[in-house]
Amino acid sequence: MNYNECLKYLAELGQELHGRKFNLETISGILSELGSPQHQYGTAIVAGTNGKGSTCAILASILQHAGHSTGLFTSPHLVRVNERIRIDGIEISDGEFAGAFSEVAGVVERLVRAGKLASPPSFFEFLAATAFLHFAQAKAKFVVLEVGMGGRLDATNVVDPRLALITNIDFDHMEFLGNTLAAIAREKAGVIKPRRPVISGVEDGEAAAVIRRRAEEVGADLIELKTLAEISKLRADQGRYSFDLALGQDRFAGLVCPLLGKFQVKNTTAAVAAAWRLRNEGLEIPRRSIPLGLRGASWPGRLEAILHKPLVILDGGHNPGAARELTGFLKEELPGRRLRVVYASMRDKAIQEICQNIFPMAEEVYLTRTDHPRAATGEQILAALDFRPARFHIINQPAQALEQACAASSSEDVVLVFGSLFLVGAIKLAQREGSLHL
Repeated sequence: MNYNECLKYLAELGQELHGRKFNLETISGILSELGSPQHQYGTAIVAGTNGKGSTCAILASILQHAGHSTGLFTSPHLVRVNERIRIDGIEISDGEFAGAFSEVAGVVERLVRAGKLASPPSFFEFLAATAFLHFAQAKAKFVVLEVGMGGRLDATNVVDPRLALITNIDFDHMEFLGNTLAAIAREKAGVIKPRRPVISGVEDGEAAAVIRRRAEEVGADLIELKTLAEISKLRADQGRYSFDLALGQDRFAGLVCPLLGKFQVKNTTAAVAAAWRLRNEGLEIPRRSIPLGLRGASWPGRLEAILHKPLVILDGGHNPGAARELTGFLKEELPGRRLRVVYASMRDKAIQEICQNIFPMAEEVYLTRTDHPRAATGEQILAALDFRPARFHIINQPAQALEQACAASSSEDVVLVFGSLFLVGAIKLAQREGSLHL
């Protein structure tokens, strides 16, 4: 198959949550037939509700600057599926994607014909298998894996990682993971493997207790950041934070978060702690690679400024925890500036809880939708709220909604585009294609 044929094949599997498997048998069978590529390099696996992608990107950048050929697998993508599979920050090429994907598809078809697979893999399983194979073919030395959803039964959880990391636990995907923090934590804790170290940024007491129990059960060395990491000299410069960090007896001075927002201090700390522990486990990571890796890290679509007059910020936050972090950023870094909000959501998200703090801060709200099958209409968003914004507009085209918000804003105002990574992707695609006029 060529690249476009692979994309068509992938699209026919349905949208990402459709057909998601709650077992590891399918992905394990495919990878076994491929020669178990996931065991041909070292891995770190990162689970959590928010901050997974940022933490993965920072850790991968540190490892790359330490001189290791470093793979990175993340999800979802914003514009192109290639974004999910990177080596040393470079996306998999169309040709490489087609080659690895076609090889996976050939294995799948053989296994289905032989009756060894009850059904074809899901969208996410196909991409995970493609990524594992590509990293092996490219001879990556180390790979950082972002869990897609949950952890215990996620398709990434077929590795024996050098280290596991759990960023935090909050409410999201409750229909799949459970409706209590303890239940969600049990799923996330599935990435903890016997006698392998695990770093936890979990702060909620109930969820943290679940993580501790899992670590004790499997004999994993648990490192809790709330007790190990000591942050001092925290200071901000236009939303970007620097700080000193102590991890046990090791001290790192003048670390600078590569991404905007105070909450990124936690993600940066988690990534540095992961690199620190991997170094203690014997992986060669010179101290200088940590600040260099921070400077070289990027993660689009998370408090990403794409225009400065007015200030236009894209953020893919799509759950209550992310909304709380975003509210804090607006209050701490942009106080007193008039705000307009462009918002879209999936129907199954906690729209009321996500919007209840941000919408009242906005002078105007522009409700829009993406072309995703699960996207909520503007009317459905309003119906989910127990209040109505003082001034709102329903504009179905995301680029048009942003253009109108900018047209109504002065050069000192702020326009926030948030609520869905699919919304961020739609804006970035329009920007890339030249159909967004700001």
